[in-house]
Amino acid sequence: QVRLVESGGGLVQAGGSLRLSCASSERTFSSYSIAWFRQAPGKEREFVAAITWNSDATYYADSVKGRFAISRDNTKNTVALQMNSLKPEDTAVYYCAAKYYRSKDYPNPNEYEYWGQGTQVTVSS
Repeated sequence: QVRLVESGGGLVQAGGSLRLSCASSERTFSSYSIAWFRQAPGKEREFVAAITWNSDATYYADSVKGRFAISRDNTKNTVALQMNSLKPEDTAVYYCAAKYYRSKDYPNPNEYEYWGQGTQVTVSS
Protein backbone atom coordinates (compact mmCIF):
# COMPACT_ATOMS: atom_id res chain seq x y z
CA GLN A 1 0.00 0.00 0.00
CA VAL A 2 1.22 3.47 -0.92
CA ARG A 3 1.60 5.96 1.89
CA LEU A 4 1.28 9.63 1.02
CA VAL A 5 2.09 12.51 3.33
CA GLU A 6 1.16 16.12 2.56
CA SER A 7 2.92 19.14 4.00
CA GLY A 8 3.24 22.86 3.41
CA GLY A 9 -0.25 24.01 4.30
CA GLY A 10 -0.86 27.07 6.39
CA LEU A 11 -2.28 30.57 6.49
CA VAL A 12 -1.56 33.04 3.72
CA GLN A 13 -2.97 36.38 2.64
CA ALA A 14 -4.92 36.74 -0.58
CA GLY A 15 -2.54 37.24 -3.48
CA GLY A 16 0.20 35.31 -1.74
CA SER A 17 1.80 32.00 -2.53
CA LEU A 18 2.11 28.62 -0.92
CA ARG A 19 3.88 25.44 -1.95
CA LEU A 20 2.47 22.06 -0.99
CA SER A 21 4.41 18.84 -1.05
CA CYS A 22 3.31 15.22 -1.30
CA ALA A 23 5.92 12.71 -0.25
CA SER A 24 6.01 8.93 -0.43
CA SER A 25 8.39 6.18 0.62
CA GLU A 26 6.92 3.85 -1.99
CA ARG A 27 9.67 2.39 -4.15
CA THR A 28 7.41 2.34 -7.21
CA PHE A 29 6.27 5.94 -6.72
CA SER A 30 7.32 6.83 -10.25
CA SER A 31 4.72 4.39 -11.63
CA TYR A 32 1.79 6.37 -10.19
CA SER A 33 -0.06 9.36 -11.48
CA ILE A 34 -0.53 11.92 -8.72
CA ALA A 35 -3.34 14.39 -8.21
CA TRP A 36 -4.35 17.08 -5.78
CA PHE A 37 -7.92 17.41 -4.60
CA ARG A 38 -9.42 19.83 -2.13
CA GLN A 39 -12.47 19.97 0.05
CA ALA A 40 -13.94 22.99 1.76
CA PRO A 41 -16.47 22.78 4.61
CA GLY A 42 -19.90 21.95 3.26
CA LYS A 43 -18.53 21.32 -0.23
CA GLU A 44 -17.83 18.19 -2.21
CA ARG A 45 -14.28 17.15 -2.89
CA GLU A 46 -13.05 18.75 -6.10
CA PHE A 47 -10.20 18.12 -8.48
CA VAL A 48 -7.35 20.62 -8.52
CA ALA A 49 -4.46 19.27 -10.59
CA ALA A 50 -2.80 16.06 -11.74
CA ILE A 51 0.47 14.91 -13.23
CA THR A 52 1.23 11.69 -15.07
CA TRP A 53 3.73 9.09 -13.90
CA ASN A 54 6.40 10.32 -16.30
CA SER A 55 5.51 14.03 -16.19
CA ASP A 56 4.58 14.03 -19.86
CA ALA A 57 1.28 15.78 -19.13
CA THR A 58 -0.40 17.91 -16.51
CA TYR A 59 -4.07 18.69 -15.94
CA TYR A 60 -5.72 21.54 -14.09
CA ALA A 61 -9.16 22.56 -12.99
CA ASP A 62 -10.31 25.68 -14.80
CA SER A 63 -10.47 27.54 -11.51
CA VAL A 64 -6.72 27.23 -10.92
CA LYS A 65 -5.26 27.41 -14.42
CA GLY A 66 -2.58 30.05 -14.65
CA ARG A 67 -2.24 30.23 -10.87
CA PHE A 68 -1.25 26.72 -9.77
CA ALA A 69 1.50 24.48 -11.10
CA ILE A 70 2.05 20.81 -10.37
CA SER A 71 5.43 19.13 -10.70
CA ARG A 72 7.18 16.01 -9.53
CA ASP A 73 10.66 14.80 -8.70
CA ASN A 74 10.71 11.03 -8.90
CA THR A 75 14.28 10.91 -7.62
CA LYS A 76 13.00 12.33 -4.34
CA ASN A 77 9.55 10.70 -4.43
CA THR A 78 7.81 14.04 -4.15
CA VAL A 79 5.10 15.96 -5.95
CA ALA A 80 4.69 19.68 -5.45
CA LEU A 81 1.78 22.04 -5.95
CA GLN A 82 2.90 25.62 -6.33
CA MET A 83 -0.03 27.92 -5.61
CA ASN A 84 0.24 31.57 -6.60
CA SER A 85 -2.22 34.45 -6.54
CA LEU A 86 -4.21 32.68 -3.87
CA LYS A 87 -7.82 33.62 -3.29
CA PRO A 88 -10.09 33.08 -0.28
CA GLU A 89 -12.04 30.56 -2.38
CA ASP A 90 -8.91 28.38 -2.41
CA THR A 91 -9.35 27.75 1.31
CA ALA A 92 -9.76 24.02 1.84
CA VAL A 93 -8.11 20.85 3.02
CA TYR A 94 -5.83 19.70 0.23
CA TYR A 95 -5.32 16.00 -0.39
CA CYS A 96 -2.70 14.17 -2.38
CA ALA A 97 -3.90 11.08 -4.23
CA ALA A 98 -2.24 8.37 -6.29
CA LYS A 99 -3.44 5.98 -8.95
CA TYR A 100 -1.77 3.23 -10.90
CA TYR A 101 -4.53 2.74 -13.45
CA ARG A 102 -3.55 4.25 -16.78
CA SER A 103 -6.58 6.34 -17.56
CA LYS A 104 -7.08 10.02 -18.33
CA ASP A 105 -10.08 10.44 -16.06
CA TYR A 106 -8.02 12.52 -13.66
CA PRO A 107 -10.83 14.64 -12.16
CA ASN A 108 -12.64 11.53 -10.91
CA PRO A 109 -11.69 10.83 -7.27
CA ASN A 110 -12.90 7.23 -7.64
CA GLU A 111 -9.94 6.57 -9.92
CA TYR A 112 -7.47 7.02 -7.08
CA GLU A 113 -6.37 4.14 -4.89
CA TYR A 114 -4.38 5.96 -2.22
CA TRP A 115 -4.91 9.17 -0.31
CA GLY A 116 -2.97 11.26 2.15
CA GLN A 117 -4.38 12.71 5.35
CA GLY A 118 -4.64 16.23 3.96
CA THR A 119 -3.15 19.60 4.78
CA GLN A 120 -5.12 22.74 5.60
CA VAL A 121 -4.77 25.80 3.40
CA THR A 122 -6.39 29.00 4.61
CA VAL A 123 -6.37 32.17 2.53
CA SER A 124 -7.37 35.35 4.32
CA SER A 125 -8.96 38.30 2.54
